[in-house]
Amino acid sequence: MRPAAALASVGATLLALALSGCSAQETGPTVTVFAAASLKESFTTLGEEFEERNPGTEVEFSFGGSDTLAAGITGGAPADVFASADEATMTRVTRAGGTSGQPQVFARNRLRIVTAPGNPDRVRSLGDLARPELKVVLCDAAVPCGAAARTVLETAGVRVRPVSYEQDVKGALTKVRLKEADAALVYATDVRAAGDAVTGVEFPEAETALNSYPIAVLEDAPQPEEAEAFVEFVRSAEGRRVLRAAGFMEPGAGRP
Repeated sequence: MRPAAALASVGATLLALALSGCSAQETGPTVTVFAAASLKESFTTLGEEFEERNPGTEVEFSFGGSDTLAAGITGGAPADVFASADEATMTRVTRAGGTSGQPQVFARNRLRIVTAPGNPDRVRSLGDLARPELKVVLCDAAVPCGAAARTVLETAGVRVRPVSYEQDVKGALTKVRLKEADAALVYATDVRAAGDAVTGVEFPEAETALNSYPIAVLEDAPQPEEAEAFVEFVRSAEGRRVLRAAGFMEPGAGRP
């Protein structure tokens, strides 16, 4: 597997994928997957298993904020599959004629508060994020984790003054891990993936903003057959097993 860096710009992505395309001609078909940052761990595992089941086929990922990935797709970046962290972002791509067929929801996710190991600032609830001495980080409102954070904060009537807005959920988590922030709102799956490096705090308001994750083959996919096979693998029993192990909920579930 050859994981690619998250999109910094459409131009950079076009160059990187053009180079990978040259390699694909030598080694066999390459399925290029644009996927939300929160899918990095689970999709990396799924990509490895897919390659084992399909010798000669490789899977290349670009992980990043769903909004940035969608902009790349609608801007002409070549890719085969898009997996978004919310349905609204996928809808923008579909309305622009970017998807082939109807996108399918394959998982759901919810927010958690994340702190340094052991929760030294004793953050117990969503309301604690309003404490003036805390340095809090949120995802930018343009990306799904930021939109979900805004929903839960508004629902709870909690006003937070973040020290920064990050372009994807991994950026928010990294701020806490590097001790550049005391707390952040990230997905439950990211808390699980970080292990002992952080502490996660559940809060009931998270139920007001559960994110559904859709996946679709793209209209101009260079490898449409392999792309369809990858999508079906993600939605298969084996795919669901990997996603559950990462902390994702089933598509129709309200609770893990």
